[in-house]
Amino acid sequence: MSAESAEPGTVRPGGRTARVRAAVLRAAGDVLAERGFAHLDLADVARRAGVGKTTVYRRWGTVSALVADLLGDMAEQSVPRADTGSVLGDLRANADLVRRTLADPRQGALFRAVIAAGACDARTAEAVRRFYEVRVAEWAPCVEQGVVRGELPEGTDAAAVVRAVSAPLYYGLLTRGVVPGVADAEGAACAAVAAAQAGVFVVRG
Repeated sequence: MSAESAEPGTVRPGGRTARVRAAVLRAAGDVLAERGFAHLDLADVARRAGVGKTTVYRRWGTVSALVADLLGDMAEQSVPRADTGSVLGDLRANADLVRRTLADPRQGALFRAVIAAGACDARTAEAVRRFYEVRVAEWAPCVEQGVVRGELPEGTDAAAVVRAVSAPLYYGLLTRGVVPGVADAEGAACAAVAAAQAGVFVVRG
């Protein structure tokens, strides 16, 4: 895809343009964490980032495009998967990463904002879906290696196991406002592995 035909905010720039993009994405994340999606305004983001309004409007065009670029950038820069030598150790690391992210005042608020926005904004919903697809794909090899080592049964759906680790942590935050703790992360990882060992996530033909 050429720069001319790419969607706003999808071209990965270098040099000064990269610095401008980083400043704008940081400012957008700050607004989302502080005030939520409904108060995200391109002009305000430009002011916070110290760049011209025309630069932001020309590059991203809409709030949804800006959020999509922010989530794409976050997915690319997130912590890589662990390799502890066991599927339980790896998924404990995954659960702890999710816990630390959601417990962080800025990151936790940011994720709540974009997930809520996805309920009423189709492009944001798609960006959230892509974000989690990237992160699940990053961690799925931990489960696949567990199958190879004989820790989990053949045919285990690796992506489903990874999602099962983070699902209860997000559910508690979004439905009860409970920030997950260390025990929550440990329980989520252990429960997902136990279910996988019992064949719950085996794909039936």
